[in-house]
Amino acid sequence: DGGGGALNGVRHGPAAERRPRRNSLTGEEGEPACVSNWPLYYLFCLGTELGNELFYILFFPFWIWNLDALVGRRLVIVWVMVMYLGQCTKDVIRWPRPASPPVVKLEVLYNSEYGLPSTHAMSGTAIPIALVLLTHGRWQYPLAYGLLLIPCWSLLVCLSRMYMGMHSLLDIIAGFLYTIVILAVFYPFVGLIDNFNQTHRHAPLIIIGLHLALGIFSFTLDTWSTSRGDTAEILGSGAGIACGSHVTHSLGLLADPPADLFPLPVPPLTLTVFAKAILRVLVGMGVVLIVRNIMKKISIPLACKIFKIPCDDIQKARQHMEVELPYRYITYGMVGFSITFFVPYIFLFIGIS
Repeated sequence: DGGGGALNGVRHGPAAERRPRRNSLTGEEGEPACVSNWPLYYLFCLGTELGNELFYILFFPFWIWNLDALVGRRLVIVWVMVMYLGQCTKDVIRWPRPASPPVVKLEVLYNSEYGLPSTHAMSGTAIPIALVLLTHGRWQYPLAYGLLLIPCWSLLVCLSRMYMGMHSLLDIIAGFLYTIVILAVFYPFVGLIDNFNQTHRHAPLIIIGLHLALGIFSFTLDTWSTSRGDTAEILGSGAGIACGSHVTHSLGLLADPPADLFPLPVPPLTLTVFAKAILRVLVGMGVVLIVRNIMKKISIPLACKIFKIPCDDIQKARQHMEVELPYRYITYGMVGFSITFFVPYIFLFIGIS
């Protein structure tokens, strides 16, 4: 059971109560449900958003622009690695999501994807663990805070997916354990990968080629589903952020503090610090959204024209690999490049870096 009425406190009911979030790509709309426990509902809505695009596009840039660029970059490397393996594994195993009925689904955003492992559970486990590993010893704070953050974050995300009716307990456990294995194997190399991305002469070409090849491979694993586009989006973001960090490092825009200063003291949160952080987010996200919209407007029609695919129905056109892969890869590649190069350069130019 992935989350029936007894578990999540919902039942099928009038549309006035609650309609699941629509899948904008497939047009799928779930059955309206009656929610009886609103605090629990909103808590798990927050938990499920911690694995969605809106959270990622705010969280990673905030770390890079306001807190610690090195930690932000390496978090992205971990996220790309975990999410890519998770999405590909889904398309290999092809385990269906919980059936509705009996499960009441409060979300259908990813309903066309397979269920095992839960990539929300994987992300919700990998990010807090990597965050603590990357910041402990680099920043001065009690380790107990980090050890408390990990189970709270992970449990909130994992339980939210069952509450929403999108995953079974088996999906969640598989995602959690799979993430632990991936981190155990690959985390020791994250620093080497980040240093390579920044310093190697041919890093941009290797980054772009490798991420594109991984994207093409993922598109061969199964027939069309929204997970393929998400995989291309993840790879494009990772490639763009890595290439942007290479250019930024080459120009000396974001220099890392010398090692003898570690662990760094946490600076006091003054009104000036807070105001500059908010200003960076507003300016930076404005640039990111402009770049994203421009690239989306350009890449989809261009791909349709190059590969001679009808563009009158965008949803149908994007079900072709020749459209979806370049659209997602190029658009989010430029978004990632903006996050680590264009935006920090603008900050430096207007004096808020």
